[in-house]
Amino acid sequence: MNYFLRKRILVTGGAGFLGSHLCERLLGEGHDVICVDNFFTGTKDNIAHLLNNPYFELMRHDVTFPLYVEVDEIYNLACPASPIHYQFDPVQTTKTSVHGAINMLGLAKRVKAKIFQASTSEVYGDPTTHPQPEHYWGNVNPIGIRSCYDEGKRCAETLFMDYRRQHGLRVKVARIFNTYGPRMHPNDGRVVSNFIVQALRNKPLTLYGEGTQTRSFCYVSDLIEGFVRLMNSPDDLAGPINLGNPGEFTMLELADTIRDLTGSRSPFVHAPLPQDDPKQRQPDITQARHHLGWEPKVALRDGLAPTIAYFEQLLERQG
Repeated sequence: MNYFLRKRILVTGGAGFLGSHLCERLLGEGHDVICVDNFFTGTKDNIAHLLNNPYFELMRHDVTFPLYVEVDEIYNLACPASPIHYQFDPVQTTKTSVHGAINMLGLAKRVKAKIFQASTSEVYGDPTTHPQPEHYWGNVNPIGIRSCYDEGKRCAETLFMDYRRQHGLRVKVARIFNTYGPRMHPNDGRVVSNFIVQALRNKPLTLYGEGTQTRSFCYVSDLIEGFVRLMNSPDDLAGPINLGNPGEFTMLELADTIRDLTGSRSPFVHAPLPQDDPKQRQPDITQARHHLGWEPKVALRDGLAPTIAYFEQLLERQG
């Protein structure tokens, strides 16, 4: 890339599932990438193949503390994103979303950088509107066991929009729906990784409730394409923008598909529904289609194949 076109880009949470794929994509485009992670859920294994790239820099840092670097763009992805991880230390989860947003917005203000916030479909809570458009305000329990994440991300969105109004910051807010692919954490409690690991070990697949609750699953490469398109969109498009796959599947359908693709003999077992677990989750991506020309390309079965292959290799290494 021409030196004058190369950007210095900070990715917080860059050693995580999504962050590592984003770092890879940005390096592939010829940019300088600073990856920041405190390694609570991220791992060096996700970015080990990037360490010899002269345009990649890794920093161990917690975004709840200020960071002083010179960059052109910031992707703020830092925050545990699965219930097992964000409920482990809920106070720290809220701090990561809120203090982390304040620190990254302060950095963006100081260096006049454009900044992207990885928000979440969890801001819609257990939705009463289906599918969920961006103008829907959500149905969130503010004192429930998931609220450290839900309300932390909602507050981060507030901060981003207030920095935009008050300080003229160039901000981008993406609401991410369920995403899957290689480098997912094997013990994060999310349904795709749960089912795959259980199926590969021929252990019972755990369905919560009757397995009729629905989710929409977006393959990681599709999501990262959405990130980059939103960041590169005109400054007047701040968001929030839903990014996810509108194809909707019940948990039972997902379990059947994974069992089929793995050739597993695993039976199904049923467990009680977790508190505040959404019954339906499906994005309305009209805005993403209109403003970004974006929609997912990878079908569920096509994305599950490399994801299963990743977990097969991971389990083999673990013995």
